[in-house]
Amino acid sequence: MSIEPSAAASGEDADWPRNYFNYFTEIEDHFQRARGTGLFLLSPLDWALIESWKNSGVPLEAVLKGVDDAFENWRRRKIKRRLVNSLAYCAQAVLEAARRAPVRAGEREIVDAPFSPEELQAHLDRSASAIRRRPGAPFDEVAQSLESLARDAENQLNNAEDLERRLTVLEEKLVAALRAALADEDLYALRENLDRELRPYRSSMSAEQLSMLERRYLDTALLERAGLPRLSLFYLH
Repeated sequence: MSIEPSAAASGEDADWPRNYFNYFTEIEDHFQRARGTGLFLLSPLDWALIESWKNSGVPLEAVLKGVDDAFENWRRRKIKRRLVNSLAYCAQAVLEAARRAPVRAGEREIVDAPFSPEELQAHLDRSASAIRRRPGAPFDEVAQSLESLARDAENQLNNAEDLERRLTVLEEKLVAALRAALADEDLYALRENLDRELRPYRSSMSAEQLSMLERRYLDTALLERAGLPRLSLFYLH
């Protein structure tokens, strides 16, 4: 997703989101409230979209504002053919809110991780154990890196942002290995399912938005298909 430099994270001056560890759940809760129909479970497409916003550095406040703006516009319509059933409906409004987000001056806010070193170590060891069940050098290498991080869990929590970047790199290595081993017809089936879910929202998204969302969706689908865990700190709980 392409957003203006003022709203995007970049380099050492990147804004580590104030509510990073609640990013997903706060967006989910806010969307449910805005929809106003009680409990509503987000789809894999929705989760991939949230992750694409997080990875692009879209501030939480901009996402929530975009959701509100999208629903406000929807409620003003005289004819409502259907309920809003996906966060993808809000994608353009979120992009506009991110572009309008002010530049935050000063130092980044420090956020304490909402889990203990023991919980982090268990997450990393559990992930490494699952990955080791897959044969092949790439999986062994990722598992070994996770085990090394697990042994140093207490120190790793001193810089959760750097740890999250390391976990992202390791997950990308997993996905690359899985993609290389996937049969053409299986990859086609995954893309066909993605296209079916995205079809109602393509007209409201830019090519860059669609490209990033497709990648996150397919990455998640590949990991789920292989029975491998997500490594992000968000998935620790």
